[in-house]
Amino acid sequence: GVGLLAVRKGVRFSPQGPSDERESGRAPGFENLPAIVAAAASLRAVRAEAAAEEARLRALVDRIRARVPELVPDVEVVGDPVRRLPHLVTFSCLYVDGETLLHELDREGFSVSSGSSCTSSTLTPSHVLRAMGVLSEGNVRVSLPSGTTEEDVDRFLAVLPGVVAGVRERLDAPSPAASVSGTGSLLVDALGRRCPIPVIELAKVIGDVPVGGTVTVLADDAAARLDIPAWCEMRGQEYVG
Repeated sequence: GVGLLAVRKGVRFSPQGPSDERESGRAPGFENLPAIVAAAASLRAVRAEAAAEEARLRALVDRIRARVPELVPDVEVVGDPVRRLPHLVTFSCLYVDGETLLHELDREGFSVSSGSSCTSSTLTPSHVLRAMGVLSEGNVRVSLPSGTTEEDVDRFLAVLPGVVAGVRERLDAPSPAASVSGTGSLLVDALGRRCPIPVIELAKVIGDVPVGGTVTVLADDAAARLDIPAWCEMRGQEYVG
């Protein structure tokens, strides 16, 4: 194969492998001219098709952004609807574990990610999502590759509600409706439990607290510090601190 490396004029360049006198000491051996010409032609073709493919993928992403909140309760689509990459969409699902959700979608043939790409190899909460003020748990990032069809998107939208519901059921997540009654202050002890359990336990008792009452949550999972304020924002509750 052939790789194309653009080096700005004036930048010091040191080859990573062995070199000789060819290409001013930048590369060893004889150049694969046919492959070089083919690589240049491929680059031109990709650039020529990029605008049309970008518009097509943006329309598919817009469909996902609009339909996911309609199909799945307690979901927040994050990111600017216009000023964004055309092939990416991110949404956060309350009361689910992100990794479990990814595994279940993988079983259905969909390879997606959770969190932000810069923290995808760690289990720590994403600083990007923290800066956005959204849930760090239950976050799904969908990247549409070139060639994705409407049928692919429709099947994803058909599978997603059942997958999310199944994960929530296993975690004993609360139902969307809750009554309001009871005392003015409650304590939720979620120490030693990983997110989204602290948020789930909070949601279970919030219906027992009248307007003006408080719930104190004890949690030592780092994600809870981000997800509880995000939950309050999504549910119209005041986060005291």
